[in-house]
Parts: sequence; C-alpha cells; structure tokens
Amino acid sequence: MSDAGESDVLVVGGGVIGASLAYGLARLGRSVRLLDEGDDAFRAARGNFGLVWVQGKGAACPPYAGWTLRAAAAWPAFAREISDETGVDLQLEQIGGLHMCLSDEEMDERRTTLARLRAVLETDYPYEMLDHAGTARLCPGIGPDVVGASFGPLDGHVSPLRLLRALLQAFAQRGGQLATGHRVTRIVPAAGGFAVTTEAGSFRAAQVVLAAGLGNHALAPMVGLSAPVAPNRGQILVCERVQPFLRYPTLNVRQTGEGSLQIGDSKEDAGFDDRTARPVLARIAHRAVRIFPRLADVNVVRTWGALRVMTPDGLPVYEASSTCAGAFVVTCHSGITLAAVHADALSCWIAGGERPAETLPFTAARFDVPAPRLH
Repeated sequence: MSDAGESDVLVVGGGVIGASLAYGLARLGRSVRLLDEGDDAFRAARGNFGLVWVQGKGAACPPYAGWTLRAAAAWPAFAREISDETGVDLQLEQIGGLHMCLSDEEMDERRTTLARLRAVLETDYPYEMLDHAGTARLCPGIGPDVVGASFGPLDGHVSPLRLLRALLQAFAQRGGQLATGHRVTRIVPAAGGFAVTTEAGSFRAAQVVLAAGLGNHALAPMVGLSAPVAPNRGQILVCERVQPFLRYPTLNVRQTGEGSLQIGDSKEDAGFDDRTARPVLARIAHRAVRIFPRLADVNVVRTWGALRVMTPDGLPVYEASSTCAGAFVVTCHSGITLAAVHADALSCWIAGGERPAETLPFTAARFDVPAPRLH
C-alpha cells in the first residue's frame, strides 16, 4: 500500500456534492484531492433526475427554503463559469417549472403549502397557481385529468451527467487531483491533520470533508461526527427521443436537451436494493400518461433505480467536528439544486470563512432527542 502524499484537503466522495465542494475549494487556492470509490458504489449522482427546484422545498423548514432560493439564484452564474472553464454545455434551462395536480385535493394541498412558505419567508417567494387552461397555455398537450398546476419561475433542470463531468474537469484544471478506486476504510487524526486509509492507498491532509453519500454513515463517527442517513429508492423510466414538446420541466416528467424523456415518481424504503420493480414503474407510467396522453405511444428504452441519501427529516447535515478540528460532514439529497452554493458559500466556510446563516440549523444534533421516560 502506497502513501500518496499530503494535501490541504481530502474530499471523500466523487459525486456531484463532493465534486462541487472539491471544485470550490480548489478555486479558493487549496490543494485538494478528491477520493472516489468507483463505479461499484451506490451513485446517487448518476441516478439523479436533474432538477434545479425551488417551489415547495423547505415547506416545514424556512431556513432550507431560503438556502434553496439562494442556490437557485446562484445557478446561472455558476453554470456560465463552469461552462466557460470547460466548454461543457450543462443544458441548464432555468425558465420555470410546473408541479402538476390531478385532483382538487392535490391542488388544495399545493396551494396551502406554497402559501405557508410565502408567509413565513422574509424574502420574495414567487409562484403562481394555474387552472387547467392556464397550465395548458404553458404546456400544450396536457390531458383532461390535469386540474391545474403550480408554476415556479425559479425552477429548471440541467443534465446531471454533464454537470458531474464539467465539475471534475474544472476541478482538474484548477490543480485538483482525482483518485478513483479508493473506498475509505479508516480515518484517524494525525499530526497536523488526518491520515486516511483506503483499500488502494493512504493519504494525509490538514482537513477532511466527508461527502460520501450513504457512506457517510460509517465514516462520520471516525472523526467525531454523525451522519444519520438511509437509502430511499427512486425509479426512473427513460423514453425514446421525440420532437421537443415540453418546454418547462415538471416535478415528474422532463425532456432532456437530446429530446429523450425522463419520468420518475417514486419514493421507496427498499434498503440498499436499487433494482427496478414493474408495479412501481407501471404506476409511474400511468400518472405520466394521465398528464401527457401522447406518452402512451412513446417507447421506453431503459429504466433504472437509484438510492437517495436521506436523513430522518429529509434535510441536509452540514457539520464541523468539535473533537477533530478540520473534519467536516456534508450530506443532502438535493445535490443538483444546491451545487452552486456548495461550490461557493459552503466551500468558503470549510476553508475558514463564515458559516452561511441558512445552514445553522443543519447539524446532526437536531436528531439527539432523548427518548421519553415510561412510567
């Protein structure tokens, strides 16, 4: 086993979250090594739907809604910067998005959720509730079952694979080093930082940032942190390329820059099983056809299942270790939406700057609730 030398920061996890942080830290002038487990890992980044989404997020947590708003506002400049550096077109379309409702009950629930968010936030929270006719004007071809929709002008979508490629390329151009095939097995505090052992080598760094998705659960306690994450499966159908018809992405159906369609609408507690299940795919397809009847004649070319990284309340964990100075954990299930602020504000905090105010509630301590006494 070889020692690969030292760096300022070791980022563990080569998905979108880890790549965003590694790029941001390299942009700040740090020497950064990014450790990627390999293609046999459960890769949330490569199963991502690709939405940059604001409306409805943080319904029960205003700071998270504010953090999401900040991320969406930063995305256009972030995309231009990454594309200019690498020449990779991220296929970002941030002109708005639709949440389709197929019943009056769904419309009422949506209206209540968004009105509550607008009321508690101290900043503008733009959205519009549309009836069937208003939805059809933005999205011709919807079916008669669509009662209406909410429209969020800050929403959009991006190619997650192009984003990951561009982040890794920009990271390398900034002097970052990517080490693949390294599953971390041990992290111990060492003189001036940390010694990190993998199955293929060992590394040293002054700081270590855990961005390993579901792997954070086992790694975080090694540096005095906690990452109470569990897998949540989502399944996606990919349809053949068709003539562009869907200008605005919806929460469950989007048309990619190449013309193919992605359809997804499942949240399943299936453990680490990332296989697809025909009954779930059938339900997803049925709802999609109710929204867009033309999809009944479109061929499905492939399906996949992927595992989201979920905390008990669905919100991120951003935390610095109080016992191992220089160790951080970063975990969330909205790595695409939050990529712009991960690469900027969160990286600045890790590099020694001020912690973003919106993230202050997102420590694992919120889960340390004593069990009630039984009398």
